[in-house]
Amino acid sequence: MKKKTQALVAAMLSAAFGTAGAQTLPDTMTWSSYDVGSAGYAEASAIADAFGREYGARVRIQPSGSAVGRLQPLLQGRVDYGYLATETFFATEGVFDFASRRWGPQDLRVVAGRPSSFGMPTAADADIDTVADVAGKRVAYVAGNPSINVKCDAVLAFAGLDRDDVDLRMFPTYGAAMSSLAQGQADATCTLTTPSQMYELAESPRGIHWVPLAPDNEKGWQRLQALAPFFAPFEETVGAGISEDEPVPMMAYRYPMIVVRADQSEEAVYNYIKALDETFDLYNDATASMPRWDLERAGRPPVDAPFHPGAIKYLEEQGIWTEADQAWNDRRLKRLEALRAAWTDTLAANEEADDEAFAEAWAEARENTLAALESGGDDDE
Repeated sequence: MKKKTQALVAAMLSAAFGTAGAQTLPDTMTWSSYDVGSAGYAEASAIADAFGREYGARVRIQPSGSAVGRLQPLLQGRVDYGYLATETFFATEGVFDFASRRWGPQDLRVVAGRPSSFGMPTAADADIDTVADVAGKRVAYVAGNPSINVKCDAVLAFAGLDRDDVDLRMFPTYGAAMSSLAQGQADATCTLTTPSQMYELAESPRGIHWVPLAPDNEKGWQRLQALAPFFAPFEETVGAGISEDEPVPMMAYRYPMIVVRADQSEEAVYNYIKALDETFDLYNDATASMPRWDLERAGRPPVDAPFHPGAIKYLEEQGIWTEADQAWNDRRLKRLEALRAAWTDTLAANEEADDEAFAEAWAEARENTLAALESGGDDDE
């Protein structure tokens, strides 16, 4: 009888703790992501499945092929979390799609983001060993794709170059730009390491070469990060012409990156990133990239927006978040707040301006704001 009582008590305690664990996440959630078939959708689906198995949470994923389509429902509160990429940086900066009056710098925060490498592949026969060697060469860009093009601008900046220093070739689609090297229409481009066109280039008569971005080139990284502060050095071992035996130093951004509004509750974000950590073993083998969701890598800056306080709290508890991480976050938050203040002033000063005049006014205000932040240095730290 005593054993039965003990077993009953144990079962009740187990059920109680199991219920408490399940209640750390909402019963239902909606997330936005890239289109079905994308890495972002596949990884969000794997994490959603893990949350369902471990906590009973039901997750609906709302895919979209456009930056606005992924961000607008998040900002309107119709989705809880967004599995996003560089549109997060564009939205917080108020550039490209987000430079119009209806947008401006958005108050977003990051929960975590999986590192994704990005580099400059070249045709091996183009004799491009360093970024500096790209000067005068044909470089493929993609029309209407600021996400790719800004990253390529950052690679050029590593050597102090810009678009005027290269023979820029603009292609109508991403696929056309990526295929242009093997077809002899360009000498270099910028992309991930695993698109099919890169494997085709590696097998073509031209061959493939990835331009290295040496992590110890401090001036190069300063120039690169001045243009795109969400990049960090990264050694890639997977991709066309890349292996464990022949790694390439390049740069990494975050894709996908879990993004929330700044007003999302600290408790909710804390519970979310805790669940992300505790279910890691349930999803880490879902795709080849999933192991990079380990918070030792996914929970560190740089990212495209400041980290959310709820995420920082959990990362601190786990011994992951450092003083250097906090200093980075403070600078990133200061930048975002300064841009949002400048946007408010620009709106007020240009109420009667047409769209073109307003765009010019905002571009100037943004440039002046960032210049002031840079000249101010780190006096407040």
